Formats: sequence, structure tokens, C-alpha cells
Amino acid sequence: VQLQASGGGPVQAGGSLRLSCTVSGRTSSNYYMGWFRQPPGKEREFVAHIYWRSDSTYITDSVKGRFTISRDNAKDTVYLQMNNLKPEDTAVYYCAARLSTTGIYNSWGQGTQVTVSS
Repeated sequence: VQLQASGGGPVQAGGSLRLSCTVSGRTSSNYYMGWFRQPPGKEREFVAHIYWRSDSTYITDSVKGRFTISRDNAKDTVYLQMNNLKPEDTAVYYCAARLSTTGIYNSWGQGTQVTVSS
């Protein structure tokens, strides 16, 4: 699959952004779609995933209650809605895909920068 992430930008603390990940080349619903982020000077970290087939989701604790992940089947797009943003959410955000039969995300989109100012 090919992934195209968009929607990043500058935002003030407390604001919201919605990231989009457009998926192409997907021939199965047996995919986990994930969002990851890499803060400046830090390792990339997992943020959330959604299982395309069942719509089940998982959000990492550090953003739970502020971020939600969803998908639009008709648009073949996965979203990351980010509310009440904090400066520590500043990072390059990536979307990724993996088949449910593997534990490794092997398709990645280009990153989109999110910068939260205080």
C-alpha cells in the first residue's frame, strides 16, 4: 500500500488539528493502520492504530482522551483527530500500515510536521 499523510502545521496550545492519511493500493481490509510520531531529538513512538476490518482502535496512554483515530472507508482515509494539543505533542507524525498477520509496519507515508506553541 501507498500512504500519503497531510494536515500538519503550526497550532497554539489547546488547539486542534486533524491529520489525514490517504491509502492507495489496499486490496484487503486485513490491515492495521497506525499513527506514529517523532519529537525533535527523540525516537519515533507509537500513537494509535485502527484495525480496518473491525474498526477497533487503540490509543497510547499519553494522548488518550485527547486524540482519536478513525477511518473513512469510502475515501480510503485514516484520520488522527488531535484536540487540546500541548507543546510536547510537537513532532513529525507518520502514518503506517501492516497486515494483521505481521507485527511489523512495513508501509510508511511521508511525515507531516505538527508544531504546538505555548
